[in-house]
Amino acid sequence: MAANDIPIVSFFKRLLDPFIIWGSLILVTWSYGQVFSGYYLVLMIITFFIASYVFEQTSIYRKWRNGNLLEYTRDTLVGWSIVIAVLLVLNIAADFSHHYSEQVILTWFIVTPIALLASHITVRLIADMQRKKGGLRSAIIVGANETSLKLVNRIAEFPYLLIDIQGFFDERNDDRIQKSFGPRLGEITDVASYARKHNIQMIFISLPMAAQPRIREVIDDLHDTTASIYFLPDVYVFDLMQARFNNVGGIPVVAVCESPFSGVDSVLKNASDFVLALLLLILLSPVMLGIALAVVLTSPGPAIFRQRRYGLNGEEITVYKFRSMTVREDGANVAQAQKNDARVTKVGAFLRRTSLDELPQFFNVLQGRMSIVGPRPHAVAHNELYRKLIKGYMLRHKVRPGITGWAQVNGMRGETEVLEKMQGRIDHDLYYLQNWSLWLDLWIILRTVWVVLRRDNAY
Repeated sequence: MAANDIPIVSFFKRLLDPFIIWGSLILVTWSYGQVFSGYYLVLMIITFFIASYVFEQTSIYRKWRNGNLLEYTRDTLVGWSIVIAVLLVLNIAADFSHHYSEQVILTWFIVTPIALLASHITVRLIADMQRKKGGLRSAIIVGANETSLKLVNRIAEFPYLLIDIQGFFDERNDDRIQKSFGPRLGEITDVASYARKHNIQMIFISLPMAAQPRIREVIDDLHDTTASIYFLPDVYVFDLMQARFNNVGGIPVVAVCESPFSGVDSVLKNASDFVLALLLLILLSPVMLGIALAVVLTSPGPAIFRQRRYGLNGEEITVYKFRSMTVREDGANVAQAQKNDARVTKVGAFLRRTSLDELPQFFNVLQGRMSIVGPRPHAVAHNELYRKLIKGYMLRHKVRPGITGWAQVNGMRGETEVLEKMQGRIDHDLYYLQNWSLWLDLWIILRTVWVVLRRDNAY
């Protein structure tokens, strides 16, 4: 269901947000005793088109719809900052700043995002009051199955959708189904008459795509109603990763498996990785120099160990670590480190327990090959083995591998001597991809410090 199918979200996009942006400029101009000239009107129009595109790309309306106020606030501030940056670039190119008051423009830049946030919070409170008073859109579901159950649960999870599921239509009259979906309103052939009689506003058809003739019959019967009709493709019975609707050349498509990093999230993820990695390398450079000397002086071989791993989109990358073993395996068969492993040097044992051997991977982050947080990269030999044994194993390569990850802070470090342990690690990696946010990254970094101090499963 698209955001513009939700009246209150459409209200933001088409009426409230433009009014806030324009109105704040007019009020600020008058407050400083300035004349609202034609140049300010041109600025309003330009800003409207820029802001409409930027806010759509940063998905602030989707964040509002999902009730995620923190992410909505973040994306609103980031989106408005991008709008300001574009306006400043246009000013440099056209040199029209002398037509405006610097006080007016600076104040407008500051006031507008505050006004946007305040208006959205106010309307959210009004929507909540409306929901409690019963001001919801009536909806019914055609077909009781796993796909429609996901929709029912999602509507219950996000009450700001303002949708009231009245019940479902299905051939089966099963009490167990009614516990999940609500009352059974009749068979599928009864949908159109019920919708007309009760003036239903939304109808969700959740029938298998293989049942096309039946779906067409239902839609044909509903043509004389005023209900909005939505089809739920049964592709959603699969455990999708960051699934979203999109279009290719105007043809609607469903992204079944997509990277969680897109739009402003991608920019923030890359920027935070680069800045944090650079700062840590500067601060830890004396420590890293000392470790390199200790490795070289206590065992023959180079200080840095290079190993081939799979990176973003399954492309091969070279990962750096301080050498902790007497061997440098990187072939078709790579044995995982085990407890009391004879290949581990004395210095290497300390480095592995404290995870200091991972520090050179911050250079991988600066190169853009790795991220600070993400699924841990495995040796190429291990990838080739487990991709054949574990379903969805290669999905972890939809993002850059990380120095630390959700699996590692949940006890999935160390040797995976049985398949079940690797399965558990992959399950955690896929959970991270499906639920990624910058807040989750921050939580993982904080928990990593605690895990390293405990030194569990590191050998």
